[in-house]
Amino acid sequence: METVTRASLIEQIYQQVGLSRKESSVLLEDVLETVMDALERGESVKISGFGTFSVRKKGQRSGRNPKTGEEVPILPRSVLVFRPSQLLRAEVNHETLDAEAEHDHD
Repeated sequence: METVTRASLIEQIYQQVGLSRKESSVLLEDVLETVMDALERGESVKISGFGTFSVRKKGQRSGRNPKTGEEVPILPRSVLVFRPSQLLRAEVNHETLDAEAEHDHD
């Protein structure tokens, strides 16, 4: 299974949009920076037909050290969550999705 990288995304933009490789790189970096800045501010980022990125706060809780069984506190933290749209989920599963249903749930 291949992995999509920044470099491969830049190449796709270069080939499909017609920008130079440098312009394609700047465009991708600007988009990623915009997404990261929004998430750092605690905002959700919704890309229609793709999914929603959001930050969820987890409170302190107790856990156990698997080796010793000792109870240890797990400190509060923020976790990044991605919820794929129904359209993306259907594409990944090679299913068809009624267009009306997508608009109702997206």
